Amino acid sequence: MRIGIMGGTFDPVHTGHLVAGECARAACGLDEVWFMPANVPPHKPNAPKASAEQRWEMVCRAVSDNPAFRPFDHELRKGGVSYSVDTIRELKARYPEHEFHYIIGADMVEYLPKWREIGEIMKMIGFIGLQRPGFELQPEALPAFIRPGVRLAPMPLLDISSTDIRTRRREGRSVRYLVTAPVHDYIEGMGLYES
Repeated sequence: MRIGIMGGTFDPVHTGHLVAGECARAACGLDEVWFMPANVPPHKPNAPKASAEQRWEMVCRAVSDNPAFRPFDHELRKGGVSYSVDTIRELKARYPEHEFHYIIGADMVEYLPKWREIGEIMKMIGFIGLQRPGFELQPEALPAFIRPGVRLAPMPLLDISSTDIRTRRREGRSVRYLVTAPVHDYIEGMGLYES
């Protein structure tokens, strides 16, 4: 099976994440997309505002209506800092029959040369970079050993971010339709991200 991995803090998971997963799945012929919340992301200095359990619950609720989407708690169960190279090694060992592809934004594609052990990562997994309108990715600017492992997929411009959703909640503004209805109900019910 061809599996796409959508990693992230998901604090909270929003409709932009789901559209990204679906665009990658459709463009690259993926069988499934696994949504994997990071425990402690190495590139974000601030801890997530919601607990690991809350972020996991929101991911489960967000993907529940798509049979090709699956919540995957590997990094939460493992604990500690979530480095992609470690996760990929573990996935390849645990699921040798699957072909994995990381789904990332075009902005993160440019950042790939800075990833920990990127040479090792490129031997194990492919990348799907989501092209956003207004962001011009230059694949030829990437190092030669990275270029063949990156496939680009188009995605509509959706200006939705977890940071904006948290800010809106803190300011008492609506986040309806920025997140799915089940996630919205959970955020409201738990009083998440309120001031």
